[in-house]
Amino acid sequence: MNHLNSLQLSEYRSLLRILRPAFSEGEIARIKQVVRFLHQSVLEKSEDLVEKSFNQALSVASVVAGDIGLGTHSVIAALLYKAAELHIVSEHDIKNLGGDKCAELVEGLIRISSFEMQPSAGQAENFRQLLLALAADIRIILIKLAERLVVMRSMEKEDLPFRLRLAWEAFNLYAPLAHRLGLYNLKSEMEDIAMKHSDPENYFLIEQRLRETSRKRTRLIREFITPIENELTAQGFRYEIKSRTKSVWSIWNKMKKQQVSFDEIYDVFAIRIIIDSEPKNEKSDCWRVYSIVTDLYQPNPQRLRDWISVPKSNGYESLHTTVIGPGGTWVEVQIRTRRMDDIAEKGFAAHWKYKGVRDDNSLDQWLGKVRELLEMPAADASEILDELQRNPLNEEVFVFTPKGDLRKFPQGATVLDFAFDIHTQVGCSCMGAKVNGKNVPIRYVLRNGDKVEILQGKSQKPKPDWLDFVVTTKAKTRIRQYLKEEVVREAEHGKELLMRRMKNWKVDYNDENIRKLLDHYKLKTSSDLFYRISVHEIDLAEVKDILTRREEPETVAEPLQPAVPAETVTVPQTRSEDFLVIDDKIKNVDYRLAKCCSPVPGDEIFGFVTVSEGIKIHRINCPNARQLLQKYGYRVVKAHWKYPEGTGYFEAVIRITGIDELGVINKLTDVISRDLRVNMRSLSIDAKEGIYEGFVRVMVRDKIHLNELIHRLAKVKGVLTVSRVEGM
Repeated sequence: MNHLNSLQLSEYRSLLRILRPAFSEGEIARIKQVVRFLHQSVLEKSEDLVEKSFNQALSVASVVAGDIGLGTHSVIAALLYKAAELHIVSEHDIKNLGGDKCAELVEGLIRISSFEMQPSAGQAENFRQLLLALAADIRIILIKLAERLVVMRSMEKEDLPFRLRLAWEAFNLYAPLAHRLGLYNLKSEMEDIAMKHSDPENYFLIEQRLRETSRKRTRLIREFITPIENELTAQGFRYEIKSRTKSVWSIWNKMKKQQVSFDEIYDVFAIRIIIDSEPKNEKSDCWRVYSIVTDLYQPNPQRLRDWISVPKSNGYESLHTTVIGPGGTWVEVQIRTRRMDDIAEKGFAAHWKYKGVRDDNSLDQWLGKVRELLEMPAADASEILDELQRNPLNEEVFVFTPKGDLRKFPQGATVLDFAFDIHTQVGCSCMGAKVNGKNVPIRYVLRNGDKVEILQGKSQKPKPDWLDFVVTTKAKTRIRQYLKEEVVREAEHGKELLMRRMKNWKVDYNDENIRKLLDHYKLKTSSDLFYRISVHEIDLAEVKDILTRREEPETVAEPLQPAVPAETVTVPQTRSEDFLVIDDKIKNVDYRLAKCCSPVPGDEIFGFVTVSEGIKIHRINCPNARQLLQKYGYRVVKAHWKYPEGTGYFEAVIRITGIDELGVINKLTDVISRDLRVNMRSLSIDAKEGIYEGFVRVMVRDKIHLNELIHRLAKVKGVLTVSRVEGM
């Protein structure tokens, strides 16, 4: 081509060299036509930016064709999309040169280029839109990765803020995407470039140590592979052996994680043995090579990784082992076939090449997961980013459904993660599980080979603390979504409850009265008010007091007079050490135990002076405690228990859930009435789908007595959970 400068000519020749082995003459001619058209269009413009975009287009096309291995449509899209973005070529031109499919790819690439990523929570919606576009067509992801790598390769002349932004994007989006898609070379190069600009001191320190130890590594590698080559040749294998030094970024990560120096990293390099094998013999041939290697060198059995029997979620297949090489040096050995290596080098793009060899839908599953996350109303950018950044080569756990279906989870996943992976409703109603035939709680951490059957209960519902022990993004998002919806449901219930009570009090339900309550409780919205009423954080007796009392000059002592006889008011306003003693000798004090928390001796308590019901005794951790202390501090009385042992009994309610089986009630009542001789006031049990939920109303002496009962009930066979109920 005429008028190409030396740089452009070099890039063009490099692209042609990459195309010739894999593309037909007709395809290459078509790509040449696009380059000629693009160059002619650029010549008509004089801006430096336009010429720079042409140079970049040639480089991106080379990465798309060579490093990733995409086809003609993708190469043409890579050549044209920057020119289209700069309005150098039209949509009509693109369709003429590459067809409708190519035009769609260019449109997608332009669309995602309009979303600028920033290390800020405020960019969540842009992030969501970016990923939606990426998830639409896998080739858009791959071309965008190629374009970003080319930009990073030439970013040294850019200013520091720009370079730091690109480094942040590489670490947080593009490198994890490349890893997910199996493009390890792209991932490693991006991370190294990003580290070079964001942490130059440590980058150049490690790079220097790699240069200094290069000759020693070369000698060790030669000594190590020679015996392997001899044996492989003797056994008739066709093979190739490569050595690979780990990237600066991965070495730096190991140094930080293990808290060691460069010299203490024993696996700075790895040996890769690639064999030619028929599809039906791939696994057996890989294991034969493994036997050869481990016969020659002592392996570390704890470092064996079998990813040919069950490939990683991104399609990666290989046998990894670590052996003791010459001079006692640990050496990592990777064993794979040519097909496996092609996929390891070019990721999911290589799967299309081997479509007839292996039906692999893991890419579709992963893209489906991304789309599902994006469509969740409760999902935010950080959750989706976590899902993308979760290292697919980290340890995974493989478990089975009752029907024998295999499911993969990240290490640390629990029964609850399994339940939400099956279906949202199964997760929301999960009470526990049978794992390998034994009952386990929802917090049980899954192990390889577990057979899991989820147990559900109709009254079970997600709780905020569930977020503490699930690890999958799907489970976290679904739980958050349910909790948000629960707030709306509770608010509706609270509104209905307040309207009924106000009608009974003959108080108008209007904006003025709602505003009075909002001002009093310092709340922003009526929904906040209704929610707190529904969950008993706001006492309706106090609401009645606020709405029905006459407006009088406010005094501190005034509210205390109606509730307690004058001769017994020795409490809150005098000395801070005064308190109310609750014992069996208390007289002339109108007090009662609050039903919202049912305190018993041993609980930390306080008294609250009401307008018409005397002093109510609450537990410190009562659901209403915070509101009472914040809003009515002047009506709070310090209190504590002083009951002689065995002189009184107090009501408490216990909730029990478990496996519904014959004799459940007998087992529970034996512990309560026979073993511990606790007076049981009532017992109600409801069972559905193999799980029961029961409520037991008992009379106990104190908190120690109650805790002993809970502890004993928890040991009953088939019981899943036992907890104290705040009030019923």
